[in-house]
Amino acid sequence: MIVFLYIGMYLTPILSIIFCLNLVTIMKKIKRDEKTAINTFWLTLSVTLIAWTLVMSTFLGLE
Repeated sequence: MIVFLYIGMYLTPILSIIFCLNLVTIMKKIKRDEKTAINTFWLTLSVTLIAWTLVMSTFLGLE
């Protein structure tokens, strides 16, 4: 349970940066009609971990 607190405090800012960078990269690649599979994977993974951490932290009453 304490893991969610550490993820929320230390990993969420890094995941947010990964999310933003991949979102911008995907938009650029769509404009140039390039493949976006790898960036879509990292975008999905980062937003899933952010949401999962927030939900679990709230559920457990850590934040």
